[in-house]
Amino acid sequence: MLKFFAKYKFFAIVLFILSVIIIITIYTILKPEKRLPVYQPDMVNAELVDTTVQYIRKYHTIGDFKLLNQNGDTITQEFYKDKIYIADFFFTTCLTICPIMTDHMQKIQEKLKNDPEVLLLSHTVIPQHDSVPVLKKYALENGIDDSKWNLVTGDKKEIYDLARKSYLATKSDGDGGPYDMIHTENFVLVDKKGQIRGFYDGTQPGVIDEVMRDVKILKDITR
Repeated sequence: MLKFFAKYKFFAIVLFILSVIIIITIYTILKPEKRLPVYQPDMVNAELVDTTVQYIRKYHTIGDFKLLNQNGDTITQEFYKDKIYIADFFFTTCLTICPIMTDHMQKIQEKLKNDPEVLLLSHTVIPQHDSVPVLKKYALENGIDDSKWNLVTGDKKEIYDLARKSYLATKSDGDGGPYDMIHTENFVLVDKKGQIRGFYDGTQPGVIDEVMRDVKILKDITR
């Protein structure tokens, strides 16, 4: 009996290796590829979407904008043409969720520092206070790379319309008075066509890995 097994030991090993290769191949073929949805207004919680766009079911993209960054440069949608980017909304004097979100964005910036395909964009929600010099000071204090990450200010209505009508990211429209404001923890992932591909809670520790995972997926499917 031992001689029999010794005689066919080599064939048994080869058969085992082939079986493992076949199983791995089948699993790879059958395993569903991770895909990111293209978010439309009608797919998002209606509270986060302006009533004028809630009916849209396809072709939704981030609208045109014209804002000023921390260096006083005019930033439009053209700056992000053919780029993947992560957007959020904040204000420099916020003491609650914004410092956490900024810290997480800074860590994402660090991971993407050598990747020219991916950028960051943060909109202040109190532009009447967060002027260009204020944003510049905030950028310096938080290690923000000007070539990678724009902090933008400008017309309040334009910024709030972007939040509700383009990024679909906040429940409040901020029109309750001069001191009313939108406030959202959402990070929004936008692809090279200006389409929304992901929403993330920017206050959660796991958001960095989630965003990096989905950025990689986007990059793989656009190559």
